[in-house]
Amino acid sequence: MNSDFVNLTTENLVNEHLCCIIRSKKPHPGIDAKRQWLLARLNEGHVFRKLNEKATVFIEYAPLETAWVPITGDNYYYLYCLWVSGSHKGKGYGQSLLSYCVADAKEKGKSGLCMLGAKKQKAWLSDQSFVKNFGFEVVDNTDNGYELLALSFDKTTPKFAQTVKKQEIESKELTIYYDMQCPYIYQNIERIKQYCEENAVPVSLIQVDTLKKAKELLCVFNNWGVFYKGKFETVNLLDVAYVKRILKK
Repeated sequence: MNSDFVNLTTENLVNEHLCCIIRSKKPHPGIDAKRQWLLARLNEGHVFRKLNEKATVFIEYAPLETAWVPITGDNYYYLYCLWVSGSHKGKGYGQSLLSYCVADAKEKGKSGLCMLGAKKQKAWLSDQSFVKNFGFEVVDNTDNGYELLALSFDKTTPKFAQTVKKQEIESKELTIYYDMQCPYIYQNIERIKQYCEENAVPVSLIQVDTLKKAKELLCVFNNWGVFYKGKFETVNLLDVAYVKRILKK
């Protein structure tokens, strides 16, 4: 194993920083929530591998069967997040991390890897043009532009759960499904809650807290899904400007 990188384990999870948010010197509720979420996942084969320094350079993936996403398939890995930022870009770290994931999948006899993408790159999804250079291809899509990308080793392919194609819920108010897989979610939820309270905007914030709930969602989901007027809007986390834009529809 390359000493430049370290994999999180149940033993080192408490002491290792989580690369997603590294600027925070004070205790951060989003990071604490992520640690708790990860602690329950690591024994399921979930992998969080990061550069062994204070940097936002990491990959996070899990067996598709236990990945909290409404995607079905046999014997695949699901890639939640591949992120290299700032001064660490352009140094081959992304390639090293993805190569590790591919090698791990082959060593474990997996059928391939898959991840959520979109026809137009979304800010909160991993760079699909990068993974396409590794041979990932579009194997399924939704009619609003989301795509399932896969690198298959044996010609089998995963697909979106049938429920995903619906992309509608009965409730007409702003509705957000979320889990604690990303440390940014906690503060995002608090910000939206505050804005909606101050502006008398009805909102439903629904925590996806079991694998079963994640697998049965009515929209694509990487850790976040937004509906308004019954229609699915985005997997992107929201700032106040984005909330206002959605509410104008």
